[in-house]
Amino acid sequence: MKKKLTPEEGLSILNEGISKAFMILDGCVYDMCVQHPPYEYCAKLYDIFKKALEDGITSRVIPAVKDKSHIFLLYELWNMWSKYKIMAKCLGGFFLYLDRYFVEDRKAASLSNLSISCFHDLVCIELYPKLLEAAICLINEDRDGKSVCRDLLKHVSTFFVEIGRGDMCYYENFEGAVLSSTENYYNFLVPQWLQHYSSADYVLKAEYRLSQEKERASQFLHQTSVEKLLRLVHGLLLGQTANQLHEKQKAESGDASVSYQDVLSRCAGLNLGEGSSPA
Repeated sequence: MKKKLTPEEGLSILNEGISKAFMILDGCVYDMCVQHPPYEYCAKLYDIFKKALEDGITSRVIPAVKDKSHIFLLYELWNMWSKYKIMAKCLGGFFLYLDRYFVEDRKAASLSNLSISCFHDLVCIELYPKLLEAAICLINEDRDGKSVCRDLLKHVSTFFVEIGRGDMCYYENFEGAVLSSTENYYNFLVPQWLQHYSSADYVLKAEYRLSQEKERASQFLHQTSVEKLLRLVHGLLLGQTANQLHEKQKAESGDASVSYQDVLSRCAGLNLGEGSSPA
């Protein structure tokens, strides 16, 4: 009868096997990198590494995300991106010598940048519009009081930074989409507030909204983006409506329970520069 393995015994065997496999593959790659031409195979190994990444994406990542939408797309993308980064890092460990003997000499992309490029070219380019749409929809649902996982927004923001390979273009496009959708959201909301609420109640709601926007944005946007968003919302809620609010207040009988000028001053003085950038 076959002996039953304890967890400790099994892990010991696995660790030993992994160590031996790494030594064999690492030594093989090293030899193929340092041999003199025509027996130097760096370019061939580089292509093998790239193909292994592409095969992993086409067989695992694309089938997992291609039919997803909205929040399910965001969840699955982050899940696949996280797993892919681990896989690429582990695989890159076997080809580490390429960074030293091939990348520097041929001015090729590092193994790390190559792994990002593969994901970018095969996944991100096609899905980017859907990702933006899903993220904006999630933000607006949060504004409407629906239960939303803000950590997911943070993950999406982080993904847009990482997939740019040092270029912030994807994050900046995301920031632009957030600002544009915010403007549309409040341009629709403000006339309703002006119609249904007193001037004092309007400013109280504006103060609350500014506080909520600050809290939300600070969890998934960079500091400079938070400041841009708050300046935009402040202008939409209080800057552009100042004359209308003043006329509305004059037409009202007066509500002594709330000092309109005091509340307006609090909103105008709200510290728009606070808020922490995501880790």
